[in-house]
Amino acid sequence: MIQNTNKITFFSRFEADILAGNKTITIRDKSESYFQPQQALKVFTHETDRFFADIRVISVTPICFEQLNEQHAKQENMSLVELKHVIREIYPNDNDFFVIEFELIE
Repeated sequence: MIQNTNKITFFSRFEADILAGNKTITIRDKSESYFQPQQALKVFTHETDRFFADIRVISVTPICFEQLNEQHAKQENMSLVELKHVIREIYPNDNDFFVIEFELIE
């Protein structure tokens, strides 16, 4: 399968936070660690593949689950407990992740 390297998907429940600039990072596993700083990405909903925004990657930083902190939670616009719960829902068996920091392209 060929990956579209200029595309990223988010669960639709995060769309409003992304568009409002309240969600400025995403935490992904190794399979989505190939994004590069300054790369522009088209953002689509995970469930319906509907385009809703353009973002620019600021940084991609490796992190392990235990290192997630209040700052990450704030950048995700949720509490640390919520963030860890969401990560475990999506990646039940992983401990190594990448924090992808991004900004909305107006």
